[in-house]
Amino acid sequence: MKAIVRTDFDFPGKQGKYVGKVRDVYDAGEYLVMVVSDRISAFDVVLPEGIPYKGQVLNQIAAKFLDATTDILPNWKVAVPDPMVTVGYKCEPFKVEMVIRGYLSGHAWREYKAGKREICGVPMPDGMVENQKFPEPIITPTTKAAEGHDEDISKEDIIASGLVSAEDYEQLEKYTRAIFRRGTEIAAKQGLILVDTKYEFGKKDGRIYLMDEVHTPDSSRYFYAEGYSERLAKGEKQKQLSKEFVREWLMANGFQGQDGQKVPEMTPEVVAGITDRYIELYEHITGEAFVKSDYSTEAIEANVKACLESLK
Repeated sequence: MKAIVRTDFDFPGKQGKYVGKVRDVYDAGEYLVMVVSDRISAFDVVLPEGIPYKGQVLNQIAAKFLDATTDILPNWKVAVPDPMVTVGYKCEPFKVEMVIRGYLSGHAWREYKAGKREICGVPMPDGMVENQKFPEPIITPTTKAAEGHDEDISKEDIIASGLVSAEDYEQLEKYTRAIFRRGTEIAAKQGLILVDTKYEFGKKDGRIYLMDEVHTPDSSRYFYAEGYSERLAKGEKQKQLSKEFVREWLMANGFQGQDGQKVPEMTPEVVAGITDRYIELYEHITGEAFVKSDYSTEAIEANVKACLESLK
């Protein structure tokens, strides 16, 4: 299967198109059409090779978690007309991403290891080790950069700069904690630990909506629960399901997205291995077998056009 890394659709009522690192988002008037491509990014760089089935994995996991959180708050999803596509309401996005961390891993660990004991204005206890559970999950927001790197930002700076009102920010924090609890519960049933994740929110008709991807391997980190405590006690790496393995492969080959660094060669074997890891996460987090879709850009376009016609 050849990866789909770019699209150029002409949907009815199309008013524009935004190309993100992974998603192609078409403005179809009242609705947005989000095509989750097979592109893959790490360190805020889109890598040169696409990953077959990655878009399908991300889109289908996000759809399941959007459906599983509708009792907490409304979300943007209206329909999934194709395995790689979600059609949803157009919302005015907040210009921050709500990152929540239950464990000291990834970026937080790198900051901690460098001697920092505060991230986004939130204190981190002394004496912690990598992948240790925080006493309580911490929220460490980032700005949403149109280009380049997202930046850590504190709650106080978000409110002071007017990015989000104090009232809305308090609600975003409550929603973030509630969705994270739900994701943690669902993961536990599958023998997984939801380590950290990020959420995006927007507003429609004065109400806050959950948007974009939820609890996917691109936005979240998962550990296997079995053996977690033993590995932690021995100072061993955790067995995990997330995009971190891609970052680790890049770092091991001398790439961290810095100027002058070159992305290592992504051989067919490397690409196939990444596809396998994404499918593995899908099956573990959903408890369902992954069914590979025989997709094409022609089929996607036809499915979306039929969906938009039905929504008129």
